[in-house]
Amino acid sequence: RGRWPLGARAEPELLELQVVIESRDAGCHSYPHLASSEAYHLTITEPVAILKAEEVWGALRGLETFSQLVHEDDYGSFLVNESEIDDFPRFAHRGILLDTSRHYLPLKSILTNLDAMAFNKFNVLHWHIVDDQSFPYQSIYFPELSDKGAYSYNHIYTPADVQLVIEYARLRGIRVIPEFDTPGHTQSWGKGQKDLLTPCYNGEQPTGSFGPVNPILNTTYDFMTKFFKEISSVFPDAYIHLGGDEVNFDCWKSNPEVKEFMKKQGFGIDYAKLESYYIQKILDIASSYNKGYIVWQEVFDNKAQLKPDTVVQVWMENNYAHELSSVTGAGFTAILAAPWYLDYISYGQDWKKYYSVEPLNFPGSEKQKKLLIGGEACLWGEFVDATNLTPRLWPRASAVGERLWSSRNVTNLQDAYERLVSHRCRML
Repeated sequence: RGRWPLGARAEPELLELQVVIESRDAGCHSYPHLASSEAYHLTITEPVAILKAEEVWGALRGLETFSQLVHEDDYGSFLVNESEIDDFPRFAHRGILLDTSRHYLPLKSILTNLDAMAFNKFNVLHWHIVDDQSFPYQSIYFPELSDKGAYSYNHIYTPADVQLVIEYARLRGIRVIPEFDTPGHTQSWGKGQKDLLTPCYNGEQPTGSFGPVNPILNTTYDFMTKFFKEISSVFPDAYIHLGGDEVNFDCWKSNPEVKEFMKKQGFGIDYAKLESYYIQKILDIASSYNKGYIVWQEVFDNKAQLKPDTVVQVWMENNYAHELSSVTGAGFTAILAAPWYLDYISYGQDWKKYYSVEPLNFPGSEKQKKLLIGGEACLWGEFVDATNLTPRLWPRASAVGERLWSSRNVTNLQDAYERLVSHRCRML
């Protein structure tokens, strides 16, 4: 259509933006989910612009686009070009991972980041809430976990904080998927939950240190059953991330009771089988609460028996195309994170390499390609806290946002550069 600015003096004037949600059930009182429609149609002509969407989530994306089309001239007038836009996302899962265990992130930092996600049309906050270093999640059933496992009583997320994050995200069309990673990455859990972790041995003597979750005790599964019952009711999303990455087997190998259990189960000395035994029990617990689950790629690589609806998140940078091929070839849904670890920083414009990734560039059939539902930009927290979170993540993550939203053929770096420069100023 034409490109004259509306609103210039003695020119056509835009008086109103009408928002029309076409579905009977607009979704205003529900939570966004994987199958939500984010498509919208925006027509800007004078005097009334019209934004149409099937569901409220599409209307939110369209309002974001509209706000980004409006610009101010040197005289303080607001202008917008006459436009017609038909828009929808290429991938349904467009996520940002925040890690609140390596460093605690104050609530305000998380909410500011949700605003930035909305500006960039991201729709999933993957909340890596606990890890070895600290356990800031305040559990209702097991308050000792954060009492003893958080950095201090100030560095916690109360049930009210968690509800606030979930609702703030919902109002921006963002899902909150919590990650409670086990059996590794759990040192902080052991402080408030006796006998949960495996005691390590040196010969016949316990060393006093602990390894991953103890997979041979019934009490472990009793605890996990109660704990995930709480998580399932606190977090409304249909999915929980159950982790399962980077499990160090040394402690299990040193423990005489674990060795005995291995023999009894017929696992020989293959500790990946013990890991899979544990993971399968956790997956069953999550399923019993009608939750879907996401796991890191090792769970698939170590040949755990996975239910067909498991989502596998691919994070290892080396040969991730081959991994996507294997995961989707086995019929599993996949999420790609490997090329988008934004905690790795380098001098200069590293956004270009994030932008230039083509997620579907892996060997496989059309059916396999459909199983890749999207990707995530991950910002692990070893060197990130409230002081540098925003400048480290944005606008670098904007490049990932565009890759996951826009058509496959939108790849011109010069065009993207010009958009990114003005978008960065818009976000300030």
